[in-house]
Formats: sequence, C-alpha cells, structure tokens
Amino acid sequence: MNNPELNILITDAINLLKKLIATPSLSKEEEETAEVIQIYLESKNVITHQYLNNIWAKNKYFDETKPTILLNSHHDTVKPNKAYTLNPFEPIEKDGKLFGLGSNDAGGCLVSLIAVFLNFYHQKNLKYNFVLAATAEEEISGPNGVEILLPRLPKIDFGIVGEPTLMNMALAEKGLLVLDCISHGKPGHAAREEGDNALYKAVKDIEWFMKYKFDRVSDLLGPMKMSVTIINAGSQHNVVPSECKFTVDVRVNELYSFEEVLEIIKANVVSDVIPRSCRLRSTSIAVDHPIIQSGIKLGRTYYGSPTTSDKALMSFPTLKMGPGDSARSHTADEFIYVDEIKKGIDLYIELLNNVVK
Repeated sequence: MNNPELNILITDAINLLKKLIATPSLSKEEEETAEVIQIYLESKNVITHQYLNNIWAKNKYFDETKPTILLNSHHDTVKPNKAYTLNPFEPIEKDGKLFGLGSNDAGGCLVSLIAVFLNFYHQKNLKYNFVLAATAEEEISGPNGVEILLPRLPKIDFGIVGEPTLMNMALAEKGLLVLDCISHGKPGHAAREEGDNALYKAVKDIEWFMKYKFDRVSDLLGPMKMSVTIINAGSQHNVVPSECKFTVDVRVNELYSFEEVLEIIKANVVSDVIPRSCRLRSTSIAVDHPIIQSGIKLGRTYYGSPTTSDKALMSFPTLKMGPGDSARSHTADEFIYVDEIKKGIDLYIELLNNVVK
C-alpha cells in the first residue's frame, strides 16, 4: 500500500480501536465511546451529529440529488464473560493480534468503516453520497440504536453493515419471530374424569411445530426453523391444568413474511399465538446489486448469515460485511488480527470505488 494518506487512516483506525477497547461501552452505557468517536471525527474536521448514543455524519460534498450509501456499525459490547484471562478493557497487541472486548465484534468493523468514510469524505464528483453511523444497543437489539436513528438520517439507498464476516458478503439474514402461545382447557380433579387438560392440547400443537416443514427453502438461508424452547403449566399434581403456556423460537428465511408465517401457524394450532415482536425481520440484497457484483469481481464469496444484526432493522438493501471472524464474537480474550483491519479498509475502498466512481 503506497498511499501515505490511507496509511495514516489505517494507523489512526487501529489507535482509535485501542481507545474504544479501553472505554467500557456495554449496551445502554455507550456515552463515553460515543464521545471518543465524536472527538476523533471532529479532529478530522468532520461535522458530526449525535442522537442519544448514536453518532452520525455526512460526506463534505453531500448532494441531495444523489443516492446515498450508509456505512454503519455499532460501538456497544456484550458483558465480558467470566472465562477472560486478560483484562477485557486493556488493548493488548501481541503476535499480530489486538485483544480486548469488542475488538472483533464489532470494533474492527467500526473503525474500518470510519476510515473508509474519511477516505471518501473530501472527494468530489462521486456518484453517491456517504452517511456514517456509529450506533448503540446492537447487542441487545435495543430500541435506541440504529432503529431510532434511521428516521433522522437522509434517505438511504443501500448500506453496508459492519460485522465480522472475514470480509465475505452476507447477503441475507434469517428473521427472528418469538411466539408466546397459550392453550386453554378447564380445571378438574386429576383422580376423576373432570376437566379439559390444556397441557394435552399444547402437546399436540408442539408436535405440529416439531414436524411441520415450510415449502420454500432459501438458497442462501436454507429452510425455516421452529423450536419450542419454554413450557409452563399446572400448579399442583392433582389438578388438571386449565392453561399451558409455551414459547416458540421461529427463524424466518427471506422467502416468507412474518405475516405469512403467522397465518400458517394460526391455521394449524388451537393455542392462542401472540408474536412478542415483529422487528427483527429477514433481509436480503440481490446478487445483481452493484455492490455485490463489485465484491464478486474482487473475489469475495457470498452467503446467508445465521446470525442477526442491525441489518434486520433496515428497510433498504444492505450488505453485512467486515473484518474479523464471527466465531470469535462474545468469546473470552476476544481479538482481531491487526492485518485484518488493514486489509479490510483496503478492500472496503476497492469495493466502493467500483460503485461510486
């Protein structure tokens, strides 16, 4: 890499990541990392905006007549697990690795996208605008992260969501639909032929959830999956339960809407079915989209992701892609290779150059 300005951005990105690691930012407690990001961007003469713990900015020559690309990743982290042998809040660089909580998920992605945004920030005559968003509460799918910020941003035409994918392209994600189900019966004494056992009704419905196969199988995400994960009924051994509650975890591929899935389920079970939330929907971006075609030209593979990200909350086409490895996320002594960040920044820029110039 012989570009001095880009080399500076890469060095600055790694130093920024070290500052973020050293600044605790558990979900809902991201005030200090928001400040770190804002101060860094302003040191680069970028005009920033803040809403709650979300920081965003537009490129210098933003033109409302042009389409806009969102560059997004999150700066909140999960809580460090008890298996850590290193201080999770101490950035330690060793053997080409940078250790620390949030280094891989998704600090490396975030600082890489910030570097990419700064690379394009001063460039004139691009075909697209850029909006950068460093957002909160991703790890808990909270309401005060990207979801609350999106209505406050300019109209977005497509986005890149920074999550660790080994810089391959996650085109689709399964949606998550959590169902609270209740079967109803009548109470009675267990020793006599009394009552109508709600538990038995629930068992029949649970058997349907176990055996039912949805017709549409996705090339990217495979079949739909339903799992009964919680059940609760009865209060004492000699009373027939009048109510049985159970919970179903439904992973929805991009070929079904939540409304279609609910309609099929309600037509086949006797229990009441109440969706807990319909926020985390399945998403996909077309293979023939310019950003995907750019990635294919650069030799990147594409796939459907089994994990959910802020991509699920975006109504426009989004590509999930970033340095780091999803398998390292939420593990003890989390790390990212420094070289992954360097190569990630370079690849992101190549990917976008093919689209915006």
